Amino acid sequence: MKTVIQRVSNANVKVNEQIIGEIEKGLVILLGISNNDTEKTIEQMAHKISNLRIFSDENEKMNLSIKDINGQILVISQFTLFADCKKGNRPSFTNAGSPEHANKLYEYFIKQIENQQIEVEHGIFGENMKVSLTNDGPVTIILEA
Repeated sequence: MKTVIQRVSNANVKVNEQIIGEIEKGLVILLGISNNDTEKTIEQMAHKISNLRIFSDENEKMNLSIKDINGQILVISQFTLFADCKKGNRPSFTNAGSPEHANKLYEYFIKQIENQQIEVEHGIFGENMKVSLTNDGPVTIILEA
């Protein structure tokens, strides 16, 4: 599993020019799943992200989590995080999870975040999406499991 986490002041995702998910202050999570990932991997990553202290406290120190600020999360499936560009100029995506496996774990990830009392918006698995965001900081964190 690979994630790119961006702290945002706002973000949205569109499919066919329609906004299907929108948040204010919070996190945009680009989520890539491999065939080696399991529900346990998802649970661990959801817990880590939910408690990751990357929001500023009253002293402007990154000391608060998404839960502490009552923030929202926008989750976007992104198999291209598994792009392998070692050979040639065309990326290979053989390390990305199969659509059936990845979609199941993508949905499970969303549920795990929601179970922690965090409001979650999301894209549509497998669709062509347009993601807009205002990166706050900028803060971008990459996590792999």
